[in-house]
Amino acid sequence: MEDQIAAAVNTSISIVSSWGIRVLGALGVLIIGRIVAGWARRGTRKGLERANLDPTLIPFLASLVYYAIITMVLIAVLNLFGIETTSLIAVVGAAGLAIGLAMQGTLSNVAAGVMLLVFRPFKLGDFVEISGTSGSVAEIALFSTTLNTGDNVRITVPNGSIYGEIIKNFSANDTRRNELVVGISYGDDMGRAIEVISAVLADDPRVLATPEPLVAVSNLGDSSVDIVVRPWCNKSDYWPLRFDLNRAFKERLEAAGCSIPYPQTDVHIVEQVAATAN
Repeated sequence: MEDQIAAAVNTSISIVSSWGIRVLGALGVLIIGRIVAGWARRGTRKGLERANLDPTLIPFLASLVYYAIITMVLIAVLNLFGIETTSLIAVVGAAGLAIGLAMQGTLSNVAAGVMLLVFRPFKLGDFVEISGTSGSVAEIALFSTTLNTGDNVRITVPNGSIYGEIIKNFSANDTRRNELVVGISYGDDMGRAIEVISAVLADDPRVLATPEPLVAVSNLGDSSVDIVVRPWCNKSDYWPLRFDLNRAFKERLEAAGCSIPYPQTDVHIVEQVAATAN
């Protein structure tokens, strides 16, 4: 009996010693591998930044280096346990198919992220409208794109919701066209109002001469004659110009004797005389 107990203890010690060393070695490889992968990702990012590569591609390439090293680390861990990685190809393939079917949404985000990085409908810093959300592009990652809205709210949009949808890029072109509508009273001189508006545009150096601004009567509204104003400007001047023109139009039109009417409704009361009974 004592011999059996001693043999069992020796066997247990041998197993623990053998597998314990392997487990400790595997943990060491995982820890060191993750540290090295992190260093490699940061080093790749800094190297690409020094090479003046497009900032849109830097996070993507740095992530590829990181996950490539992690994959090699996992293979090394399997080898420590005596597992032949070549024999796992069929199993991994079947498991990959099952996982792919279960993670269709995630994989579609990855595929969309690759397409966004290849075709580049927008880049870092562009102001865009995607999936009904507007903001400046802060990061384009493999799974999602991060936007900072005008009121400094960070929004993360899955790439699968971006690619294949309509993308409005307000920063892609150097110039933009403003469109404003100015209403004047029906009793005002339309020609004089158009002259005043044209003078305001001519006095502002931010308004581009080419293409020529458009000033025209666009609509006979319920309460006003609507004049559409379409000046072109550099994209950086879009909002400042719009705000300043609205103020200048009101001040100059009123100084010229034109009025900007409030919405109004005319009510006509018709008195009916009761018929006299015969």
